[in-house]
Amino acid sequence: IKPEDEKAVDGGMVPDAKGKDPNQGEQTDGSKWQRPRLTRKSLMKCCLVKWIIASTTQQGPDTCEGDLELSMVRHQPEGLDQLQAQTQFTRKELQSLYRGFKNECPSGLVDEETFKNIYSQFFPQGDATMYAHFLFNAFDMDRSGSIRFEDFVIGLSVLLRGSVPEKLRWAFNLYDINKDGYITKEEMMAIMTSIYDMMGRYTLPTIRDDSPFEHVEKFFQKMDRNRDGMVTVEEFIETCQKDENIMSSMQLFEHVI
Repeated sequence: IKPEDEKAVDGGMVPDAKGKDPNQGEQTDGSKWQRPRLTRKSLMKCCLVKWIIASTTQQGPDTCEGDLELSMVRHQPEGLDQLQAQTQFTRKELQSLYRGFKNECPSGLVDEETFKNIYSQFFPQGDATMYAHFLFNAFDMDRSGSIRFEDFVIGLSVLLRGSVPEKLRWAFNLYDINKDGYITKEEMMAIMTSIYDMMGRYTLPTIRDDSPFEHVEKFFQKMDRNRDGMVTVEEFIETCQKDENIMSSMQLFEHVI
């Protein structure tokens, strides 16, 4: 990510690409959400996909045919047909994603240290440790300490091709650090600070040290409708959908996923 492609946060949930909706043009007839075609260019905006696609590329062209190639791994994924039904990826895309995943994680499972290594590669100018920790926990839904291929691609499918409410629900899960069904100001501040530590401090123009705090104060005031100090998933989704500044930057963590 080039610094000049970023800007100081002035209303978005995360630093965005000039406030531009990268999916512009994909919605027709008002509110109808059209499933975008997942091109290599759009895939390569996602750090996690860059990581596994790079591994696949190093292995040469994809020659896998039929079902997923299942080697002797500790955890074998569900059948390709079932994963195709659970996600919005094509059969060929799933095959390609699995090949890269298997090359990087022969055991069939991703641990938190792997996530930290991925993000340290893509954001070497910052400290990605805490953000990688929070993102790992968002994918690790069963709190097992590892992420299966199924969890990985189902999450990516939501982030890259899901409807707006689906993406927002996933984002809520990321901010809900202790998974109690609510977001507190402290949780939002922790996520926001981790993003700034990873990349925000190096955007242009330079972001002030107190920007994360001001950012969280502004958003939390908007979202916490009943002023009980907690934001529910309903409050989160409703507020985000009604706020253009939030929505423009929730497309969807395209620089930090």
